Amino acid sequence: MISLSPEQCRVIGVMLEKETTTPDQYPMSLNGITTACNQKSNREPVMSLAESDVQNIVDELVQSNQLMIDHKASGRVSKYFHRFCNTEFGSLQFTIQQRAIICVLLLRGPQTPGELRTRTNRLADFNDVSEVESALNELQELNGQTFVKRLAREPGKRESRYVQLLSDFDETAHTTASQTSPVNNQDDTQTSLAQRVTELEQQIAKLSEQIDILTK
Repeated sequence: MISLSPEQCRVIGVMLEKETTTPDQYPMSLNGITTACNQKSNREPVMSLAESDVQNIVDELVQSNQLMIDHKASGRVSKYFHRFCNTEFGSLQFTIQQRAIICVLLLRGPQTPGELRTRTNRLADFNDVSEVESALNELQELNGQTFVKRLAREPGKRESRYVQLLSDFDETAHTTASQTSPVNNQDDTQTSLAQRVTELEQQIAKLSEQIDILTK
């Protein structure tokens, strides 16, 4: 089973995404990979990688045979393509739907089936959420390997989220953060509502005074 760092996941995810969504720009240059890694949309978390950092990551992935330099490309700038899946160079083969799910999980972290259906719309077609769940079930046992895992459902949530297992994932830290966050948000909301009620009460008091003056 492949073991990738979070930054390597981002690069592989970018290569899978751009191969499908912008095939005219694939294989990709180092500059293109860096820009795509640092996108502020469709990325969680947002990263700010320097081109030198991305070069190191790309070199690591070339060494591990996950990426390859396109020697057929013309020009001075090196272009890269992935060997991660669905290529003649490896045994890892996904369906279009499975590939789309893996891509989004690499780029955006844990997702619910509903989120995956929406966020894979440029990569694959799913008729409904049940098709997403079916593909996720297949990825939990595919040729003897487990590529995704269903996380424990968070309090107040209707759907469980799924995470890819191509990199280490600290479920304990994630669960703790997820469980404490709603409490903090609730406290903030209650504080904000209390402030608004106080302000409204003050405005009503002033209006009452003005009405009293006008009616005397």
